[in-house]
Amino acid sequence: MASRIIELFDDKATVTGIQEKLPYLFQIAEKDSSRAGKVGMQVGSLRERIIVALLIYKFGEANVETEIPITEPEVDVKVYGAPISIKTKTGKGFTGIKVSWTVDAQTAKEFQKLYEPVCDILYINIVWGGIGGFYYIPKRVQKAVLKKMGNKNYIKLPKAGTNPRGIEFTRDAFSSLIEHKLTRVIEIQWDKREINYDPYKRWLDYWRED
Repeated sequence: MASRIIELFDDKATVTGIQEKLPYLFQIAEKDSSRAGKVGMQVGSLRERIIVALLIYKFGEANVETEIPITEPEVDVKVYGAPISIKTKTGKGFTGIKVSWTVDAQTAKEFQKLYEPVCDILYINIVWGGIGGFYYIPKRVQKAVLKKMGNKNYIKLPKAGTNPRGIEFTRDAFSSLIEHKLTRVIEIQWDKREINYDPYKRWLDYWRED
């Protein structure tokens, strides 16, 4: 499976398409999820769908599984049966990146103690007006970094008494994942365009249909 995902990074046409189209598509996702000028949390789900659509386009609908059971909380999609987690972040730095969205404060310590990587990661770093990237972090890279750092240094526990929205990688852990020699990256210049896009238009068109 790893070799198939790497096709995204080795095929020049695909690389160019990602570099040229992803900023535009993510800009539309922000417009779709904005209210009063602020981008809502739902933007993450829209970005995920854009990446899944890329995988379907590249590998074919029959080879991309999108209906993932809730029992696999870290997995967002499967390509040729192999699980992948899709993660996105706006801005530089390696803080705030979730390992899982489903861990509550009571079970966080147990999660940290027992955690083992279960899937490859596709990570998109959005830096509007600057350079970010589209990264592929294989599961074996995650396992190597985890083994080297240990679980307590790899996973950041939420603060006591808070209601955490998931559990995060430590800054040092995710930095090590990104900088690992086996991690692949496509650099992206994240420039915004002047676009005429109305997030209500498609729904309005349905209402107008006879």
